[in-house]
Amino acid sequence: MGLVYYQPVELTFDSCDRTSHVKIPALLADCLMVSTKQSEQLGRGNDYLMERYGLVWVITDYEMTIHRLPVFGETIKIETEALSYNKLFCYRRFHIYDQTGALLLDILAYFALLDPKSRKAAVIPDDLVAPYRCPFVKKIQRSSKLKPLETPIQQTYPVRYFDIDMNGHVNNSKYLEWMYDALGDAFLGKYRPTQLTLTYKKEVPPGGSITSCHLLDGETSYHEIMSNGQLSAQAKIEWQPISIESEKTSDL
Repeated sequence: MGLVYYQPVELTFDSCDRTSHVKIPALLADCLMVSTKQSEQLGRGNDYLMERYGLVWVITDYEMTIHRLPVFGETIKIETEALSYNKLFCYRRFHIYDQTGALLLDILAYFALLDPKSRKAAVIPDDLVAPYRCPFVKKIQRSSKLKPLETPIQQTYPVRYFDIDMNGHVNNSKYLEWMYDALGDAFLGKYRPTQLTLTYKKEVPPGGSITSCHLLDGETSYHEIMSNGQLSAQAKIEWQPISIESEKTSDL
């Protein structure tokens, strides 16, 4: 285990949906903001990484357990630590708590280093991660492999100007937004996510369009994002119906 860092975050109007619950893409952005703050505090911020190594961090996978989605105006505590690393990945845990100390979400993120010029993965230097005090492990942990979808429901979306981030490709948060949107208002208004596995396969470049594909099997949805005929992301999301009692609890 590594050094633990945390920061309180108040959920703003634009980070929440029509039901006042936080949008998961916005929450993930807050998590990355907190991990960036820790890196800067340890002298390993993005500027140092680029100047010293010519590399950038990218996320390849998320594994998430959702106990309760916090709501607008709520102040949450985002706690993070780098758990371990190997030559290809650094594994970082995010725990999100409410003001009573109850665990709301448990997120495991897989980070890899990328050369922005060649767009190829790079080996993680030991001295880069040394300040985080996380152990080196030989075993390469990977998220569960998802099967290709057969005859999924498809919906096309344009890649817009503001979908592109500073790395020159579609920001990671957009993939999940496309996946959610394809499920439709009727479904999203009746269900809340409890488990989520998301894997990024290939960057989506500026311009053009993507196809959001999904299949719904009971209370589990399976997703793919396709770009130029290639698989860009996959996800599996487990859902549960929204009950009156659970809604009352979540709005506390």
